[in-house]
Amino acid sequence: MKVVFLILFVVVFAPSLKAQKADEVLATANGLTFTTNSLSESVRKNYVGRDAAVAAERTRLLTSMINETVLEAEAKSVNSTGNALIAAELKKVAEPTAAEIKTIFDANKAAFGDKSFDQVRPQIVAFLRNNAQQKAMNGLAERLKTKYKFVAGKDINAADVKPADTLFSIAGKTVTAGDFTDRYNAQLYDVKAAIAVQTVNDLENSIFSTLIEQEAKARSIEVGDLIAAEITDKLREFSDEERFALQDALRKKLFEKYSVKIAVKEPEPVAHNVSADDDPFSGKAEAPVTVIMFSDFQCSACSATHPVLKRALAAYGGNVRLVVRDFPLESVHENAFHAALAANAARAQGKFFEYVEILYRSQDSLDDASLKRFAAELGLNAKQFELDFISEKTAAEVRKDMGDGDRNGVRSTPTIFINGIKAQRFSEAGFRSMIDRALSRPK
Repeated sequence: MKVVFLILFVVVFAPSLKAQKADEVLATANGLTFTTNSLSESVRKNYVGRDAAVAAERTRLLTSMINETVLEAEAKSVNSTGNALIAAELKKVAEPTAAEIKTIFDANKAAFGDKSFDQVRPQIVAFLRNNAQQKAMNGLAERLKTKYKFVAGKDINAADVKPADTLFSIAGKTVTAGDFTDRYNAQLYDVKAAIAVQTVNDLENSIFSTLIEQEAKARSIEVGDLIAAEITDKLREFSDEERFALQDALRKKLFEKYSVKIAVKEPEPVAHNVSADDDPFSGKAEAPVTVIMFSDFQCSACSATHPVLKRALAAYGGNVRLVVRDFPLESVHENAFHAALAANAARAQGKFFEYVEILYRSQDSLDDASLKRFAAELGLNAKQFELDFISEKTAAEVRKDMGDGDRNGVRSTPTIFINGIKAQRFSEAGFRSMIDRALSRPK
């Protein structure tokens, strides 16, 4: 398994490297014009700074590529593996001291709100441990770069960079811009697509709000009366799902009536070479569409997305399979890794998806005792569950998923790929749209 260095690199959507028009027209609707100034402040900054965001991601990915290359050279030199080298380096990292933990707590009391020291201590420990590990990894990378005679080449963000240009060399081996593009083109697409989708969503909300006012004026009624007539008064179940459906229906009707045209286009999709591996799946193995969800069972967003994705997939029968892969965010969720181990232990007894449903419903109780109790509730063999739960083979399977996630740009959960293309809209309609497109493409 190839190892990916941990790299702390915050992508800031700063002002673009090239000038962007502050009043660029993004959409029109029957005499109305919507520009960058129609966007919310945060989305406007991201849109105007989109070139800088992509440049920052190129720099981050290049740093990762360099670090991986020197690590591979060292592993080959000492007849070891990247995993073993990293494990040895991390063993040298000392645990956070009580004084360090207390200092962080005192400096962030306002951010912690009403939570006590004992409640936030695990998060602080994870934060300090992660920072110390990152520092150790950066130090290892710098030592190896010196040892293997790292030489920098062309700037990856240069305007005239060509595929044949050398980006860097290590121990006489050169890596070109073409090599970089072949490996990271999909991840760079993800950055561009995320900004485009965020912009379109925000723009549509702004347009919708304006058109509701226009429509209310055209009908000589108040905005509240229009919303009541089109949404509130039509509710029968009073569920969020029903409300969203009525709201989307009104949006579609108004967009058609007022001939809305949006100029912001998403970039052409680029698929990741992400593997389903041998992970648990529902549906047919030969289905033409594969949905891969990297999940953290202690992640509230994963718990919320799980039923939405299930509803979206239900309409496609044997045409779609869902693969679940592990990506526990250990630095923020103290029980996530053990929850993944437990799910894999349940899988060994044929109850993976049943166990996962319990995990998502019980995210406040994922300690080891609760994980074993859930197994008992499903009627699993307790002794076998315990053996699989503590097995190094089970832990290696989880780590393998995490490594594959890293290589495909997974930075948060849930991250979902549909035939290799990263999902940006986590709604039932968004998932269905991607699946429909995947089904329409040649296999």
